[in-house]
Amino acid sequence: MLRTSSLLKNTRLDKEYDLANISKKLKIPVKYLIAIENEEVKCFPQEPYCSLIIKDYADYLGLNGQEILSFFRRDFEQKKKNKTLTKDNFSFTPQFTFTILVVVIIIIFVFYLTSEYIKFNRPPKLKVDWPENITQEVVDLSGVTDPDSTVRINQDLIIVDNQGNFQKKISIGSSSEIKIIVESKSPNGKTAVEEKTIKIK
Repeated sequence: MLRTSSLLKNTRLDKEYDLANISKKLKIPVKYLIAIENEEVKCFPQEPYCSLIIKDYADYLGLNGQEILSFFRRDFEQKKKNKTLTKDNFSFTPQFTFTILVVVIIIIFVFYLTSEYIKFNRPPKLKVDWPENITQEVVDLSGVTDPDSTVRINQDLIIVDNQGNFQKKISIGSSSEIKIIVESKSPNGKTAVEEKTIKIK
């Protein structure tokens, strides 16, 4: 608490002086007297008017105006210094920077674990290029899946290259249609299946 604020207010209350009467006699707006007593620094008048008010107010209350003004200036400067120190506490110290770095690393690590968990537990991608307008007894079937997955077409094991591409020629024979089932199985046992019945025209 500012020493001048408490001293002025307590002295006025002890003498049972009314702010309105003081304002009238000293020709000082009541709002400034209230601001000074309640330490509302934002509402203080500009200098040198503020210092003159402090001195006149103190003299009116029977205090040493010049001494009270010295207290006010000392306390006011101390308060501004404390505010400056408070702002400096929010600077990027090495400890604060290290803490932020650790938090960022933890977030990245958690994100990586989460993405790997989702990737491990999801079925493999599977895209089959189904042929259209089949007019021959052999069908060229191709598609793409995860490179580490195992592909079977109608239970026949198919080779998958490093990019996940696969291809197989399927003999339809004399049938007018054939059902083709493509299954891709990831190393963790998750499967993706596409199937289609192809008719020969």
